[in-house]
Amino acid sequence: MRVNERYSTLPAADRSVHITNICAIEDIGYLPSEGTLLNSLSVDPDTECRYGLYFRDGKRKVDCVLVYHHKRASGSRSLARRVQHGDAGPAARSVRQDQPLPGKAGPVGAGEPEPPLDCHEDDKRFRRQEYEGNLMEAGLELERDEDTKIHGVGFVKIHAPWNVLCREAEFLKLKMPTKKLYHINETRGLLKKINSVLQKITDPIQPKVAEHRPQTTKRLSYPFSREKQHLFDLSDKDSFFDSKTRSTIVYEILKRTTCTKAKYSMGQGEGRKKDSALLSKRRKCGKYGITSLLANGVYSAAYPLHDGDYEGENVEFNDRKLLYEEWASYGVFYKYQPIDLVRKYFGEKIGLYFAWLGVYTQMLIPASIVGIIVFLYGWATVDENIPSMEMCDQRHNITMCPLCDKTCSYWKMSSACATARASHLFDNPATVFFSVFMALWAATFMEHWKRKQMRLNYRWDLTGFEEEEEAVKDHPRAEYEARVLEKSLRKDSRNKEKRRHLPEEPTNKWRQRVKTAMAGVKLTDKVKLTWKDRFPAYFTNLVSIIFMIAVTFAIVLGVIIYRISTAAALAMNSSPSVRSNIRVTVTATAVIINLVVIILLDEVYGCIARWLTKIEVPKTEKSFEERLIFKAFLLKFVNSYTPIFYVAFFKGRFVGRPGDYVYIFRSFRMEECAPGGCLMELCIQLSIIMLGKQLIQNNLFEIGIPKMKKFIRSLRLKHQSPSDRDQYVKKKQRYQVDYTLEPFAGLTPEYMEMIIQFGFVTLFVASFPLAPLFALLNNIIEIRLDAKKFITELRRPVAVRAKDIGIWYNILRGVGKLAVIINAFVISFTSDFIPRLVYLYMYSENGTMHGFVNHTLSSFNVSDFQNGTAPNDPLDLGYEVQICRYKDYREPPWSEHKYDISKDFWAVLAARLAFVIVFQNLVMFMSDFVDWVIPDIPKDISQQMHKEKVLMVELFMREEQGKQQLLDAWMEKDRKKAEPFNNHSPARPAPPDSPDFPGGAL
Repeated sequence: MRVNERYSTLPAADRSVHITNICAIEDIGYLPSEGTLLNSLSVDPDTECRYGLYFRDGKRKVDCVLVYHHKRASGSRSLARRVQHGDAGPAARSVRQDQPLPGKAGPVGAGEPEPPLDCHEDDKRFRRQEYEGNLMEAGLELERDEDTKIHGVGFVKIHAPWNVLCREAEFLKLKMPTKKLYHINETRGLLKKINSVLQKITDPIQPKVAEHRPQTTKRLSYPFSREKQHLFDLSDKDSFFDSKTRSTIVYEILKRTTCTKAKYSMGQGEGRKKDSALLSKRRKCGKYGITSLLANGVYSAAYPLHDGDYEGENVEFNDRKLLYEEWASYGVFYKYQPIDLVRKYFGEKIGLYFAWLGVYTQMLIPASIVGIIVFLYGWATVDENIPSMEMCDQRHNITMCPLCDKTCSYWKMSSACATARASHLFDNPATVFFSVFMALWAATFMEHWKRKQMRLNYRWDLTGFEEEEEAVKDHPRAEYEARVLEKSLRKDSRNKEKRRHLPEEPTNKWRQRVKTAMAGVKLTDKVKLTWKDRFPAYFTNLVSIIFMIAVTFAIVLGVIIYRISTAAALAMNSSPSVRSNIRVTVTATAVIINLVVIILLDEVYGCIARWLTKIEVPKTEKSFEERLIFKAFLLKFVNSYTPIFYVAFFKGRFVGRPGDYVYIFRSFRMEECAPGGCLMELCIQLSIIMLGKQLIQNNLFEIGIPKMKKFIRSLRLKHQSPSDRDQYVKKKQRYQVDYTLEPFAGLTPEYMEMIIQFGFVTLFVASFPLAPLFALLNNIIEIRLDAKKFITELRRPVAVRAKDIGIWYNILRGVGKLAVIINAFVISFTSDFIPRLVYLYMYSENGTMHGFVNHTLSSFNVSDFQNGTAPNDPLDLGYEVQICRYKDYREPPWSEHKYDISKDFWAVLAARLAFVIVFQNLVMFMSDFVDWVIPDIPKDISQQMHKEKVLMVELFMREEQGKQQLLDAWMEKDRKKAEPFNNHSPARPAPPDSPDFPGGAL
């Protein structure tokens, strides 16, 4: 790629090689307009510029803002150098780098010295000077504002003129609406009547937004082309490209514009200092502009502006205010979201997130209804449940073995009556049906979202958009460029060392020039990071992830030890009420400890996952985001679900038996499940962790942290001097107000909390049928909370095009498949569903569940206790105990193989494994069948897409026919003009052999 001198911004003496991303705009037949750097004469709020939304002239709209920090001299001078610069000519711009840019720190008077700046600030100032010059070369128009109410902060407002917008829209292949209107196929017959009835019913819950009304016509869209501008409706050029599209175009230019670091950037001889740290920092600017400049602190922020204020008196109506009223208000929680307006304001990527969240919340409604029915069924049949009735019947007088060594005594099974009755609410035959239903629900939800996604792609003109097109434009990250430069410099130094030991060749100036020109290309384009360069980072990632998972397991083990020791301590209490509620007390306090640890570790693991991703140095932002999502999800998944997995699959499995218990660290005896099973404890664990995370982490943090930041800002305002306070209050420029908002940090946290919630809803739903209901109530608040955060608390993010939700869809599918397996194991191993079936069909004498509890209990002779493990008070029940019972399938003490595992255990285990296999394959087949039955693309959308293609072909055919007719008309006109000329032309002389020629044919 050759260097274009027109776009070079360095003095000729210091310029070596400057590789630009788009090197010759004029080669494609377009010359960029002359950019101008216009400076503000005043920063007072002015209705001309609509309080910062427009340039000072009140005509050019601010499409994006660059923010930087600068240092002023102690004596604040009026910026007399701020003069309006019109269209500078080429001659003036050719010497632009030899003198300070307007609005920057330049000489005010001939004899006034420049305030001293350190080399870092001087370097940043020259970077900004060069970068902004390159932006003007690209056709953008800039206006500076340094004399702001925010001390030490300067703003550069950017405007993209019409010709730049057209050029970039063509480069980005943006689909824009044409003049051609066509009617959307409407349903007929019975479906039309049903749709009309549904529209009337749902009309009160529809947002009052024009974009949300059903459309009967649609404009044909086509990738913008300057050669085919006649196809588009350009009657109003100001509104043809909306604010979202304009900011996207400008930010694309900001990412693409180069910032080459040269020796002159140190200024005033500073470049001759061998400050290796500063030089290495300067090299990080790399090949692309804004990402590197933001990473190095040359600019502190780059963001588009909000459309205006969202509340207050005399506020001009705008999309932000409309979204606040119809979307971000808690009073409209019952309404649909205005997704089209959200997409128009924030872009497709954020629009797809809220559309997905809305679909997920809607799908939770039927799941919640079925879950409530299952819960009510358990409530209605609790008095008819024979096993729980037997456990509560004191006439059976079943004496249970101690729950711990020494301090615990024998206890009556009837004391666990409340737990047994509560377990039936969640452990009943309807639970199996609900597990199957939720597996099919997850598959239906995924298919419904794919269809909804295709409808949005059609409506938002994304049907021809491919992610590969974005991947081509996805620029390398600043950290990646810095590593590549570092590697290339090391390679270059090694090559120089090798050349020193080789004999010198005769110098060839032309060859030397070619090598110098190619050096810039090789420096950045040819050198890449290989797996060898990243191996230390990969190894660090592997070791760190294993270590953090081990930390999670260690914390769970610590909670287990807490439960065991606390149960033993409470057993020594003299109060009967305390001893009777040991299990509930220990479970509740342990779950609260787990919840606090999970919330704290979630924040820690999020930071560690980001750090681990950074040291990998991914090339693009997309690769960085995907790797970060994978690590964060893995760590948070393990952190959130490990305590639940322990209760579901490990608690009570490795206890041993009386006289031969399993001990942790030879001191703590493993804890057992209640006689009614561990399902009730699993329900308590799941409900507290799920509700606690939603209430504290998702809602309280999202509401409380922004409120706290606002409170801190108000406290700072009170402690300021009166003049500073007045300046803060009077600040009304839009770009200054937006700068005080929180920067947009991406959608990863929003998706992550919803995916974790989706896991709670699907993975262990067999133990907690009310999980969909609590998720639904949370999401109703979450939608409005996120909307309010985007509208009021965050800077407006740069719009990003996307046609799907990316890697999150694959994670959802993985969680859905895993949910089938986990629910199969929960039903078969955690609940008593399979043992009851085995007893009912194999061991019951009368075909009922009478005797089931006695069948699941084994007997133990108290004389077989190990030394030091028998109860200290064996007469606590008022009588001497010789045989106690414990829950297990083992041979009785009077058997030949006493305390060995009985045949009943193997029969139940075989039934459990068979159920897992049958349940898993059956539900997987049904889920795949749902996927196959429901098409990914709705039939009406596929027909409309085909209709668009046909209309587009017809449009171009008519255009070609019109051109051909016009050409034929011109040719006919030219021919008619030529005929009179041919008729009045002199006759040609006869040939010699003709009769008319004198002396011709005889």
